[in-house]
Amino acid sequence: MEFTHFDGQGNAWMVDVGEKADTRREAVARGSIFLSPRCFAMVKQGSMEKGDVLGVARVAGIMGAKRTWELIPLCHVLNLTKLTVDFILKEETSEIQAVCTARTTGKTGVEMEALTGVSVALLTIYDMCKAVDKSMEIGSVYLEKKTGGKSGVFINPRDEGQTQDPEAE
Repeated sequence: MEFTHFDGQGNAWMVDVGEKADTRREAVARGSIFLSPRCFAMVKQGSMEKGDVLGVARVAGIMGAKRTWELIPLCHVLNLTKLTVDFILKEETSEIQAVCTARTTGKTGVEMEALTGVSVALLTIYDMCKAVDKSMEIGSVYLEKKTGGKSGVFINPRDEGQTQDPEAE
């Protein structure tokens, strides 16, 4: 496997996908933010002074995913057909997991859009909660699954045997 974003001389370039066939492509990314128990309870209860933390973070994640091409050099502009950001609250660890699903029918994948959506959603949670808890930690942002394209299906080995459906957790 070779890096695709470099030409023969090692210069960065945007991959030419013009000859590739349009296929349905989907990617799911996941990440976490760990909060203090007090801050976690405030988010869960909706009592944070800035308002509905998860509602704002959901919209921010979707908006971020839509603008991936402006944030990540060499990404293509994609006609996204689906973007969702869901949250799983894990009280025992004061953790909020963000799960972003991105879909398109096109010539290139949506992994970067899903990863960007998760990252922006988690950063938004941090921003809205920093007055209460500056010790929050964002981590474990990763591609969980992708389908479509020449490489077919990828399921991250760390998730084999686990559910891929955030609603099922």
